[in-house]
Amino acid sequence: MMKSVRLSTSFALLALVLSLADAYDPSPLQDICVAVPEPHNALFVNGKFCKNPSLTTADDFFLSGLQVPRSTVNPVGSNVTQVTVDLIPGLNTLGISLARIDYGIGGLNPPHIHPRGTEVLLVLEGTLYLGFVTSNQLNNTFFEKVVHPGDVFVFPIGMIHFQLNIGKTNAVAISSLSSQNPGVITVANALFNAKPPISPEVLAKGFQVDEKLVETLQKKFWSNN
Repeated sequence: MMKSVRLSTSFALLALVLSLADAYDPSPLQDICVAVPEPHNALFVNGKFCKNPSLTTADDFFLSGLQVPRSTVNPVGSNVTQVTVDLIPGLNTLGISLARIDYGIGGLNPPHIHPRGTEVLLVLEGTLYLGFVTSNQLNNTFFEKVVHPGDVFVFPIGMIHFQLNIGKTNAVAISSLSSQNPGVITVANALFNAKPPISPEVLAKGFQVDEKLVETLQKKFWSNN
């Protein structure tokens, strides 16, 4: 009986380890797998189809122009330039990507989530106030920090986080993410600009506010920055 319990426990632990090992982008099974457009009526794959390695060139791993400042003239005053597998096909299966974030004075990269990647942010210019909120399990603990050029901050996968430019000049940061396609869910957009709209009654009860306020928010222009 004891031996059976130990065996069951071992299988349970093995299942847990395997589930954790599969929580991020899978490890590549070949040296390179440059992404190509999906063939017509192709079966869905978790990632991109691979180009024939003999047809691969250095340009498949290259992108230029990221040093150019981006316009921040929009409602939130920031601009995120994502560098994912869609821009650099050679990132396919490598489990990494990055982004350039430009902030105008007072610009905000609004509260959002990366469902498939942890983010490491490096400040290049300016002063940012940033932070993230943990899950209900940790009582929604809020970690905040003011960061300056050369500072690095980590946003764990799946946590709501933001950055606000509190300096007197524009700001720039570079983010590295642990997925070739980390995804972005901007909290305000997801809740108040869902298509079709979420019932105002649901949001009003969830936020403990009047339904008219919810309806007003749903009519606003939400930036998919």
